[in-house]
Amino acid sequence: SVVVAGTTNGTSTDFDGNFTIDAATGAQLEFSFIGYANKTVAASATVNVVLSPDAAALDEVVVTAMGIKRSTKALGYSIEEVKGADLANAKETNVLNSLQGQVAGAQITSSSGAPGASSRIVLRGASSLDGNNQPLFVVDGVPISNDGFGSGNGYGGTDRSSGIADINPDDVESMTVLKGPNAAALYGSRASNGVILIKTKSGKSKGLGVSVSHSTSFENPLLLPSYQNSYGQGSSGKFSFVDGAGHGTADGVDESWGPKLDVGLMIPQFDSPVDGNGVREATPWISRPDNVKNFFDTGITNTTSVSVSGGNEKGGLRVGFTNMDQKGMVPNTDYLKRSVSVNGNYKPTDFIKVSSTVNYVNSSSDNQPSIGYDAQNVMQQFVWFGRQVDIAALKNYNKPNSNNADNPDKYNWNYNYHNNPYFTLNESTNSFVRDRLFGNAMVDFTINDWLSAFVRSGIDYYGHVNKSKVAAGDIENQFGSYFESARSSREINTDVLIKMFKQFGDFDVSANFGANRMDRFYQYNSGTAPELAVSGIYNVLNSRVAVETSNYGSHKRINSVYFSGQVAYKDYLFMDITARNDWSSTLPEENNSYFYPSVALSAVITDAFSIESDILSFAKVRAGYAQVGSDSDPYNLNPTVEFGTGWNGASKMLNQYVPNTLPNQNLKPQTVSSLELGFDTRLFMNKVRFDFTYYNSEATDQIINVPVSPSTGYTAMTINAGKITNKGIEMMLGFTPFQNNDGFGWDINATYAKNTNEVVELAHDVEQYEMGSYWSTYIMAIPGQPMGAILGPDFVRDDAGNIVHDDGVPVVGDPKVLGNSTPDFIWSLTNTLSFKKFELGILVDGRMGGDIYSMTNSWGRYAGILEETVIGREGGIVGDGVMNVGTADAPNYVPNTVVVTSEEYNKGAYSNDVSASSVFDASFIKLRQVRLGYNFGKVGPIENFNVSLFGRNLAILYKNAPHIDPETAFNNGNVGGLEFGQLPSARSYGFSLNLNF
Repeated sequence: SVVVAGTTNGTSTDFDGNFTIDAATGAQLEFSFIGYANKTVAASATVNVVLSPDAAALDEVVVTAMGIKRSTKALGYSIEEVKGADLANAKETNVLNSLQGQVAGAQITSSSGAPGASSRIVLRGASSLDGNNQPLFVVDGVPISNDGFGSGNGYGGTDRSSGIADINPDDVESMTVLKGPNAAALYGSRASNGVILIKTKSGKSKGLGVSVSHSTSFENPLLLPSYQNSYGQGSSGKFSFVDGAGHGTADGVDESWGPKLDVGLMIPQFDSPVDGNGVREATPWISRPDNVKNFFDTGITNTTSVSVSGGNEKGGLRVGFTNMDQKGMVPNTDYLKRSVSVNGNYKPTDFIKVSSTVNYVNSSSDNQPSIGYDAQNVMQQFVWFGRQVDIAALKNYNKPNSNNADNPDKYNWNYNYHNNPYFTLNESTNSFVRDRLFGNAMVDFTINDWLSAFVRSGIDYYGHVNKSKVAAGDIENQFGSYFESARSSREINTDVLIKMFKQFGDFDVSANFGANRMDRFYQYNSGTAPELAVSGIYNVLNSRVAVETSNYGSHKRINSVYFSGQVAYKDYLFMDITARNDWSSTLPEENNSYFYPSVALSAVITDAFSIESDILSFAKVRAGYAQVGSDSDPYNLNPTVEFGTGWNGASKMLNQYVPNTLPNQNLKPQTVSSLELGFDTRLFMNKVRFDFTYYNSEATDQIINVPVSPSTGYTAMTINAGKITNKGIEMMLGFTPFQNNDGFGWDINATYAKNTNEVVELAHDVEQYEMGSYWSTYIMAIPGQPMGAILGPDFVRDDAGNIVHDDGVPVVGDPKVLGNSTPDFIWSLTNTLSFKKFELGILVDGRMGGDIYSMTNSWGRYAGILEETVIGREGGIVGDGVMNVGTADAPNYVPNTVVVTSEEYNKGAYSNDVSASSVFDASFIKLRQVRLGYNFGKVGPIENFNVSLFGRNLAILYKNAPHIDPETAFNNGNVGGLEFGQLPSARSYGFSLNLNF
């Protein structure tokens, strides 16, 4: 390709390199070809140019730990960088979701399609039993929190986003993923799960520039359960509405085991008219196949960003503003985010450079949907539901109750178990406001050509207020209630780093000596009015019963010194060494100092043996070993007395009580040790690119709470115990099949990562450790199993594995391991095709293996709303399995022949008492993203104008779990593999505009 510099005037050479172009004599011509270094020469009548192999493409510079810039070919560990442009192509409200499919070994799970939903990322498997398995996030050298701000779980609450959602994608220049301890050891205690480095955009070195971008996307549910539309509300095939509270014929039930629909029946229903005598008339008993689908709105997300940058040889400044406004798919839900960023640097002398970044983010919501098994979760009642219910008729929830004018209940289809969903969403709201400030100030000193230093201090602060209203008339609280909480966190990190670089003949030697102090202050206060004294007044003091309050504060400090150094021989053999020592305030004095080292070796084979080949362009091998220590949360060392209510409380002592968990004065640090091996190969002048990594890590001395006998006065004790291993491989393959002179290009990039996780041991006499639970199903750590074993009641089975039936219904047996939430492997495939100014990108990714327990399937079968429950409605069901015609002591199993109704069978086989029927393979393949862009180039005063159409999360191409998207979670916490009532994941499609002046 040949282009006149600074213009869109260009052409391509023919096969022999001949070309013609209109250019003024002396104009700069830029020549480029894949796999070769670009070259710029002055235009003349005849120009002869020879391009050289692109060594620079193999020697890119990336930012590593502590902001130290390194050549990629010199690294002894795996590292991946994603450019900001790739994150902004199809914007997500949570920047973490934009990494899906772009980083090998990164397992990213969005909790739901709710506006501002939190997301969770795990690199190379989970290693912490009772802690956080997510990587550390570092923005411009400053660690920032990815705390979850909600209280959502399987039994209720709300997901109110997570900390990383405050990052504005338009401000990101790059995200670098340091996957394991080998790459992240310098960052200390919180880096045992890897680090994600985020570099924000800075000012231009020359001139003034203005960038404007806007995107609009539309969201709809990606997947809803497959409902049956043949039978309506009721029980045993009967239904007639009187008051929806049980005084009619099965009108108080919230299940669909009633009469057959669409056969001409006339039955009194909740929305049937009432005659002059107060008798409800019979109306057509018909199906509403789209009643749930039509409940959802089309969500709309608008994001507009404006930035101004400029500078000169002394420095630069960039100021950006972004406004994001999201209207949710669920009526009356939203999420707003406004951010301001300032990034500047100034060099008053050749020896001193001053720089600073400041980011302020205000995010809020007037209402976010509740989740889990809770009357405030509208998704729950679509599982317990009447399939004939016209949801649109419920919009006027203040309509006088025609059952009884004196009945205070809101207009609804059921008055036993459920609220009117529109009443819940408009009156019982969950709001929040969060103010976030993070940034740093830094002074660089260039002492001479081999010695430099910097001092940097950064802060991450947030103040977050939650408010939850339950309106009077709620099905579970006729008086209504109000909850309010305020939390704040302030973390300050100060670093001093001295950097040295010297050459000694064939050796290049660099050394970095640093120190860090981290202080984190956290405060949480809440108040609850359990019953409102005056309805509609939402104030904690407006309570007709005792107000419930809580108060917690903590301060944690870590002091650290660290070292990193590299010795390079002839720029092809490299050895890296790091060492860090932390002193943590959360460990006892005799154990609060812990040291951890790392060492890595790498060799560029093609340079070492002077290989110059059009086939083998580049080859490197690497190996490394690292350890990372980790501490505990505050106040796990000494016994305390708390204020509040407890079983061992003393009412005469100001309501004080002793907590149920016994602290441990002898805690010692947790340790993660990791071995990493890999190689990187480029073939055919970079047209084929392959990177392979093998890792083996071991986490020991986990700090966990294990059960103890209640006779001790406690129910649990904090100890060091447990060993978790993670072994795996990661592969990245890039291929450029075409790149021709007609402007057509095709790039293929694939990733594959397989992780094998095992709980090797727990504490003495502890056979299993509970990580989370939902009804009778538990997520466990069990020696010999991967973390996340799904434990729950199975059916009783004979020796051949057949399910035993009693009176035609499966018999529920003892708990057993039914699956595991850990996937076998994850992969992605990206195709990028370009033709002249068009570019098409298609991303498909998948997660194979692992299991999920789905309460939607269990209760959907129990309640008769899923399509499978149509089976046997007319003739009954003979369960597949055996029955015992002998005795309990001498069983004689024969094929089951007992016929039971579909209702009896489904209620026996599917409930919260049996897990085995609702554990499914969680594998999936998704069409994650499609993007079509067109670059107009320079248009009048616009230096660059780009338009894109995009779609995200467009389709599930393959899955085994019925009725649900298996890529789901209750929040961004440590427990996966459980599902019920989450808002459906969102399919989004839209457009974006980018203009640079």
